[in-house]
Amino acid sequence: MSLRFLRFALAAGLIVGVAAGISPGAHAKGTLRVTMNASLNQLNPAKATIGEEYLFDVLVFSGLVRITDDLKFQGDLAERWESSDDLKTWTFHLRKGVKFHHGKELGSEDVIATFKMIADPATASSARTYMDLVESFEAVDKYTVRFKLKIPYAGFAELMVERQLKIVPSDRMDKLATEPSGTGPFKFKSYTPGDKLELVKNPDYFEKGLPKLDGVVFRIMPENAARVAAIKSGDVDLVWNLPLESIDELKNNKTLTVDEVPTGTWDGIVMGNKTKPFDDVRVRRAVLLALDKAQLATFSAFGHGVPTHTPISPKHPYFNKELSLKPDIAQAKKLLAEAGYPNGFPITLHVPVGRPTRERMGIAVQHMLKQVGIQVDVVRMPYNRFQTEISGKAPFYMDGYFTRPTVDTSTYPWYHTTGSWNTRMWHFSSKRIDELLDRARGTKDEKELAKLYKTFQQYAVEDVPGVIAYVMNFANAYRKNVKNFRTHPYLWLDLRNTDLE
Repeated sequence: MSLRFLRFALAAGLIVGVAAGISPGAHAKGTLRVTMNASLNQLNPAKATIGEEYLFDVLVFSGLVRITDDLKFQGDLAERWESSDDLKTWTFHLRKGVKFHHGKELGSEDVIATFKMIADPATASSARTYMDLVESFEAVDKYTVRFKLKIPYAGFAELMVERQLKIVPSDRMDKLATEPSGTGPFKFKSYTPGDKLELVKNPDYFEKGLPKLDGVVFRIMPENAARVAAIKSGDVDLVWNLPLESIDELKNNKTLTVDEVPTGTWDGIVMGNKTKPFDDVRVRRAVLLALDKAQLATFSAFGHGVPTHTPISPKHPYFNKELSLKPDIAQAKKLLAEAGYPNGFPITLHVPVGRPTRERMGIAVQHMLKQVGIQVDVVRMPYNRFQTEISGKAPFYMDGYFTRPTVDTSTYPWYHTTGSWNTRMWHFSSKRIDELLDRARGTKDEKELAKLYKTFQQYAVEDVPGVIAYVMNFANAYRKNVKNFRTHPYLWLDLRNTDLE
């Protein structure tokens, strides 16, 4: 059975029976109805780990710095900032008069409390890895915050756009899980897991005249076909993270606009480096060499993606073009034999329902690994259960992550021994990669950075923490009555200027 046939069979299978249960709801004027693929696990931005939580965070909270849809950095809660000549001291000057949704005025104490929470191991924030850069932070005055770093770091201001680094109120730290209060354009109204999330306009938002919408209602729809049917019927106004297999079809629908952009978002395979058989690098490398990444990008992303070695995109100037992306079945078999698995081995591969590219990739991986004797049993699991029972626990599963603002933030958390995502996922350690990534953080020269990151990619395909198959495009679909909306390459929704006709 060919991968092409499997791809379309899978897409067709997902359509069966999902249109039932979609019923038109009351549509309040000025309230945007958006699909959400999965339920949120919590409402504290510091603990966010999935895309749906990032959507909530960017609408309800603000960071010190924001990234625009053309990937420019600008002030958010910080109106300006500067660094010392040695790039080890960074000072941020806050906007005055900004209010949290419960009425408290933003001050430097809120920034300090936020970063203390993120730095606290008990919070278990994936952004804690960035706190390893920081020697200390202090409130210079009510509207000024100073960070002193352990090393020179030219990208520190850009780091402030990271999804978990949203500023929360110092007087409501204990209520973030149930009564979140931010400074963002929308306020939290209600949340019913498995059903919907409701936000309402923040009338005191610090950008005058914004937002234009009265509110946003997210309808939780795990099945792809349900989301597509809902946008076609007008039951929702916007589909966030449009299934890639639906892009070409919906582009021909005259009632809709499909907006597609390239990103650094990736899918891959997690192999627990401390669990047999993946504690042997020869096995991990055999898995990598058995996979045809070009076919995976075509099959899983319907051609809306490109193969890569690491999260560094082929379009990035640091991408290492000298490294092969082609499979090598003979070498994969040789490595398995050397590792003591001449006939391969059986293994369960968990894939999350509601992440269609990973579901398709799981099927493709099953067929590709069969060529080297690895018998893969693919188990699909609802996304919320996958997050709690599989992610960070199982030895072999599909996962993927959204694009990050810088090369450092795209690599260090996953490949450095102390990286927050690495310690959760594949528990990988490579001294030479650690040294390279540490050197890159303190390097300002572009030529030297390019050299370091190209060498990093070489080491990554030799030491193999896991497999990153491709980076892919991101698309949203919306109805013609939605105005002034642009798809954000950072994969969140900037709805400040969006309105309904």
